[in-house]
Amino acid sequence: MDSVMGPVLVWLQDVAAVTLLRARRTLLRAAIFLCVVVLLLWVSVFLYGSFYYSYMPSVSFSTPVNYRYRSDCDSLESVLCSFPVANVSLLKNGKEQVLMYGQPYQISLALEMPESPVNEQLGMFMIKMSCYTKDGKTVSTVARSAMLHYRSSLLQTLSTLVFSPVLLTGLSEQKQLIEVELFSDYRSDSYHPTIGAVIEIQSRRVQIYSAQLRIHAYFTGIRYLLHNFPLTSAVIGVASNFTFLSFIVLFSYLQFIWGGLWPPEQVRVQVMMGDTTRLQKRREEALRRIRTTASAPNLKYEREQDAPPDQLEDNERTEGDLDIIGAMSSVSESSPNKGNDLNVPDVPEINASDATELDQRDTSLRQRHGPWMRL
Repeated sequence: MDSVMGPVLVWLQDVAAVTLLRARRTLLRAAIFLCVVVLLLWVSVFLYGSFYYSYMPSVSFSTPVNYRYRSDCDSLESVLCSFPVANVSLLKNGKEQVLMYGQPYQISLALEMPESPVNEQLGMFMIKMSCYTKDGKTVSTVARSAMLHYRSSLLQTLSTLVFSPVLLTGLSEQKQLIEVELFSDYRSDSYHPTIGAVIEIQSRRVQIYSAQLRIHAYFTGIRYLLHNFPLTSAVIGVASNFTFLSFIVLFSYLQFIWGGLWPPEQVRVQVMMGDTTRLQKRREEALRRIRTTASAPNLKYEREQDAPPDQLEDNERTEGDLDIIGAMSSVSESSPNKGNDLNVPDVPEINASDATELDQRDTSLRQRHGPWMRL
């Protein structure tokens, strides 16, 4: 019984060890894969957020308008000494520009005016706005008219009676909000950016509770989609970034594991085949020259007898070259020189490594590994 249980226990122990090892490797790979996916997702969200906040301008901007006027004259009743004028800065925190280059904006002025007899008798009045640059140069000027909305005496009496409880408690006031559109499509110039505006009310009898300058951006194209469909745009942008980063990581993994999309062994085989073809052509050329030289051995002796000394030196050089060619011709296993009566000395065979060294410069250039073949 013990002899039977012993191998079974050993087998079970081996199976458990292999299963544990495989489970450990699977968990490790799953953890690495999950970490990579989370990292890519985080980077994708970060890239989309950076693009959104750098590409999208402020949708709306509002700033209070504080008017100033002269008060050193002898004014009669409610007449002011000068027109109310306000200088408004169009910079956030004194540094960041509110108006982005090329983006159309709607600029309007909201006036909170009481329904006083002075304002009712005022009628129409002009509002002038002048935009200026950092150098103090005026780049755009506009003037618009405004007035209180008309309300008859009966309507004012009924409104006072109906809203008397809230009017007595101070929860409501008899006032009107007048909004005047100054620019409907204002675009800031990149060469002369707008950093401020001067707003002037051309009336000495106007009465104002408060004023506020409002700037609203009108988006077109990609900005329109990003502003009106923020969730859909965010999903598409993050998915695009995630897909692009996933391809980069995948190609990097293939580069590290396989050395690229194409294994380097195929290229090496092609290079070696090309070198073998070159060596074979040189062998055939050497054999052809030896056969041509061996066909007329007697003519060589006669030419040497009749040739001048200079030609004899050239013949000696040719012989030296032929000896070298003969040595190269012995690379092939079945050489036709063995059957001839020529006195050609036997040359030891040249193996593949020695033959490769004969064309070391070309072979080194052909076998030079690219950046993706170094692994």
